[in-house]
This record gives sequence, C-alpha cells and structure tokens, in this order.
Amino acid sequence: MRELSVLILGSGPNVIEARAWSSHPFDKIVVINNAWAVREDWDDLIYPYDFPEEKRPNAVQPHQSFVTQKEFVPIQNDYGGFLYAGGTMAFTAGYWVLGHYKPAHIAFLGCDMHYSKTAQTHFYGKGEADPLREDISLQSLEAKANRLYIHAAKEGCQLTNLSAGPSRLTFPRMTIGMSLPDPLTVDDKTVLRAQKREAELQYVTPSGRYWEEEDNFDPAEIAALDQLWMQAVLV
Repeated sequence: MRELSVLILGSGPNVIEARAWSSHPFDKIVVINNAWAVREDWDDLIYPYDFPEEKRPNAVQPHQSFVTQKEFVPIQNDYGGFLYAGGTMAFTAGYWVLGHYKPAHIAFLGCDMHYSKTAQTHFYGKGEADPLREDISLQSLEAKANRLYIHAAKEGCQLTNLSAGPSRLTFPRMTIGMSLPDPLTVDDKTVLRAQKREAELQYVTPSGRYWEEEDNFDPAEIAALDQLWMQAVLV
C-alpha cells in the first residue's frame, strides 16, 4: 500500500501560506519555477526549458534536485502527452510526481491558474500567466484537471487542492492537517470513451515540443476530448 504524500507548490499569491507552516504532513515538496523561494525545505524544482537560469537557486542542498524536460517529458508521454494532459507546468508537475514518486496523495497550493486583471497574480508580484497564453493544449483547464485527477485515482492516488480561493483545479478542497476529503465520482464509461478517442488520434510528440507541430493537430478534436473529460467527473 502506497502512503507517500507529496505537496506541489506553484506561484499563485496564496502559496505564501506555506511559509507559515512550522510543520507539515508531506513526505516530499515539489516546487514549480519561482516557488523554490517560498520554503527552503523543497525536494524537487521542476521548470521548463525557457525558465531563466538567473531565476534558479544559486545553491541546493544534497536532497534537492532539478527536474527538467529530460525527466518530465518521458513521463508526460507515458500519460498520453502534453496535448491531452495540458501544456502548463501545474499539470506537468502533477504527472511527473504521479509517475516518479507513485504517491498515495498529491496536494496542490498556488496552482489555481486563476488570474485577476487588477490584483497580484503571483506571490512575487505580477508575472506571466502561463495558462492564459494562446495554446492548443489549454482550451479547458478544468478538463485537463479532471483528466489528471482520473489518471491519479486509477493509480490509487488522491489529488486535493489546499487553496480556499477561486481555482481552475477541479480537485476536492482540503485544509492542511485535516483528513482527506471524499473522492470525486468518476464515470468509467466516459473515461473509456475519452481514452479510446485519444488512442485513435495519436496526438503525441515524443519531444514534448508539440507547438512545433501544431499544424498536425485539430483544435476541434481536442475540444471534443475536453468535453468527454469534463463529463467523466460527475458533479
């Protein structure tokens, strides 16, 4: 029985809540991009190829490691690739943790992908809102969240969201220190339909650089898949 619990920290404004924790129940902490600056006790820093070197930590502890496309692209491809899973680092981190650590629980904080037009967007101020860029893989963040949740559930892993504010993540909410919430109800027949359609389309790029082959993919087909993943979780 797997019991490992992993925390994923993004760069949303509420991630600073984690700074006040004198203790926490997580076995591993995975941070995305600039979120390494939130706590010193992180274990893995995951970032894309274009994350500037000057924004990375100058020194790391023996237990800390960097996770780049060399590590996360193969795992993301094991779960169908970026076009199906969603080409944003919150989802990439989720799939990498799922495939690498095989945990029983993954909690997210600061990964809400909800960006105010007037207020602070990131814990360090104003930043680039990655999921809001023009991208064929990000037509429905909620559908991509459902897909990740379902893949995790099939592997015996519960996903939760520690955020109390607006969020594009569809995972059950949780407060640190509390027991795991009830899981979402999944429609297995709809999941099979979505997986069958993914297998038929074969929208996988081994390099992970799907944007270099964008003309080979039909946005309407991805939108139809998103609808299936939205219907696969019963509200």
